[in-house]
Amino acid sequence: MPEKTFSNPLLPGFYPDPSICRVGEDYYMVTSSFVYFPGLPIFHSKDLVHWEQIGHGIHPPDQLDYKNCETSEGLWAPSIRYHNGTFYIINTFVSKGREADRDNYIITAKNPAGPWSDPVFVEGADGIDSSLFFDDDGSVWYVGNFISSECLYEGHHGIYLNELDPVTLQFKGERRIIWDGKKTYSRWIEAPHIYKKDGWYYLLVAEGGTFINHSVQMARCRTIDGDYEICPRNPIVSHRHLPLEIPIAVTGHADITDTQNGEWWMVLLAVRPYTGGHYNIGRETFMIPMVWDEDGWPRIDNANGMVNERERLPRLPETIYPPLPASDNFESPVLQMQWNTIHPPLQTLYSLTERKGFLRLYTRPEVMEEICTPAFVGRRQQHKNFLAKTAMEFSPETDFQEAGLALVQDDRFHYLMTMRKKQGKTFLQLWETRNGIRSLKKEQEIKESSRLYLSVQGHTDTYSFYYGYEEQEMLPLVLCADGVLLSSDVNNGFTGTYLGMYASANHRDSLAFADFDWFTYQGE
Repeated sequence: MPEKTFSNPLLPGFYPDPSICRVGEDYYMVTSSFVYFPGLPIFHSKDLVHWEQIGHGIHPPDQLDYKNCETSEGLWAPSIRYHNGTFYIINTFVSKGREADRDNYIITAKNPAGPWSDPVFVEGADGIDSSLFFDDDGSVWYVGNFISSECLYEGHHGIYLNELDPVTLQFKGERRIIWDGKKTYSRWIEAPHIYKKDGWYYLLVAEGGTFINHSVQMARCRTIDGDYEICPRNPIVSHRHLPLEIPIAVTGHADITDTQNGEWWMVLLAVRPYTGGHYNIGRETFMIPMVWDEDGWPRIDNANGMVNERERLPRLPETIYPPLPASDNFESPVLQMQWNTIHPPLQTLYSLTERKGFLRLYTRPEVMEEICTPAFVGRRQQHKNFLAKTAMEFSPETDFQEAGLALVQDDRFHYLMTMRKKQGKTFLQLWETRNGIRSLKKEQEIKESSRLYLSVQGHTDTYSFYYGYEEQEMLPLVLCADGVLLSSDVNNGFTGTYLGMYASANHRDSLAFADFDWFTYQGE
């Protein structure tokens, strides 16, 4: 009888930097969200394979100031842990440039679904990708990344340790460097996690950067703050020796957990590239089995030591949760969890109550090609091949008001398919923004209609845009638009493609709005 398997990725779509913890027979996971709000999506599972989103770590819009954050800044690499009845998430907030302000904060909750506390910033905690470790003696430790002042080579980073006051969550005592990158000539050491097993402290890190050289490495020590021994078979996970154009690439940034049955599993990020090494979906969450060898070092426990599209199932009772519906009819007074805005909406961008059963987007002055909070409500692209469709009711009053669909990599790279007035006529336009320059790719005069259906179809490296006056009679606007425009490697970014509904008055004040009756997304 063939072995039962599950399909990778575990979380399809832009869900990078996974962190996991177990509480009894329950598993919890959190991923990065960068500037998308609500931030830090939190998931729950019973079997490690099927996951349900239960909340967000950052939810009230005034908790963090995203104002100057470009798309690949914001919330980087959270870590989730549980100790004595409390859940902890520690996270790096990056603002004012990727190499500028890097502030680390802690939030807590009794219930991982929330509510979570307001952030407590750890004074003096520089670097990124911090995590927490609760030792058997009651001590609490901060583990973080630092940029070496020696700068002996590009990417000369290291890992430091600092004890935390368990009440104030602030540093006490001296900082201790436990892995200087020069020891192994490692580049961009980050994402540290400490575990204790069989009298050893194990330190798991990511190394090599977040692209083709990404990897997972490990070290260990008998004391938490001592001289860590480097695993002789590092990297324990990496696909950097393989061609980029393989089904799964860029493997790294991991966390591990045991099960109640004594198995061990690793969650990590990777990408699913296509021709040219491009990947529009972004970095996703995958899972692989691991085992501890007799020498006390871990090893990936499958046939090839790689991250595969299919892996054997954990020995856990299957627990399946209802999937998020493919269609959202906007009947709820709050957005479902698949939806996000870019930055927290400190001003009113949308309403689900002004017109029952519709998402109303207001034509605000902000535009997509700026670092701002545009009137955009979107969801992740989760498949190479997909169809997204919506029904929009919009009557632009001026030449500056527009509304429709948006496919977004960031403010510099995106597509907009929007309805707009022009010299008294109504047009549907497709705009391409490439490296910050917006250009009109196609416009089509359309007839006055109370409702317009808009859709986009993705096929790996192309996007095709359609419109219609009847849902079953769609007309092409642009076929096979360049999909590489939205690849994460093109914008040198850390996020994946979002698609959704957009409205703007293009730097003008406006009271106009667009109503969206429903939105569907189907992928394969």
